[in-house]
Amino acid sequence: MAAPSRIMVVLFLICTASLVFSEPTPDEDPIPTPTPWPHQFHSILVMNYSGILQIIDLWYDWTNGRNFNIIQHQLGNVLYDLEWNNGTSFFYTLDSSKQCSSAQLEVGILRPNWLDGANYLGQKQVDGFLCNVWEKVEFIWYYEDVVTKRPVHWVFYTGREAHVMTFEVGAALEDIKWQAPVYCFDNSSAAIAIDDSIRTRIPLLKGSTLL
Repeated sequence: MAAPSRIMVVLFLICTASLVFSEPTPDEDPIPTPTPWPHQFHSILVMNYSGILQIIDLWYDWTNGRNFNIIQHQLGNVLYDLEWNNGTSFFYTLDSSKQCSSAQLEVGILRPNWLDGANYLGQKQVDGFLCNVWEKVEFIWYYEDVVTKRPVHWVFYTGREAHVMTFEVGAALEDIKWQAPVYCFDNSSAAIAIDDSIRTRIPLLKGSTLL
């Protein structure tokens, strides 16, 4: 009986040691950090602002210093929001109204690592995905899928929400689509009204407090 007893003792020690070594340490379980945006991607966003719905066709192109939001208002018009890294933005329509306005800001588009320094808040289920959640400068709450590291959802301090429907890494819009129409430059266009939802988003895309 002595031999089986010794075997049991050895097995017990091995199992105990394996349990000790499998315990997580601080080095093995660091606080998650947001994944930087890819230098080029295409995303479809569904926006909800107090029941006002929009679909945004977003083309992010850090490589060429530009960002494009094509905004479809529910049962309404399409607004083109074209932004350059030199701080220039154009807001225009391509319908018969030929509306266009421009703006010049001190900073350009968001850097890929614009979420650096965000405060980690933990994990939460959003839109059916388990997400890591961060908050930055009390302006935006950003939700990223724990498994794929893709953005799922973000919320502005105003309550305006973005739901990410597609996220195509590396997708790029052809160069010809990035040209604002000629009536943005010859003073022949009617000024376009920028609604509150666009005004809310401009500080995120251009505000130096987030850069």
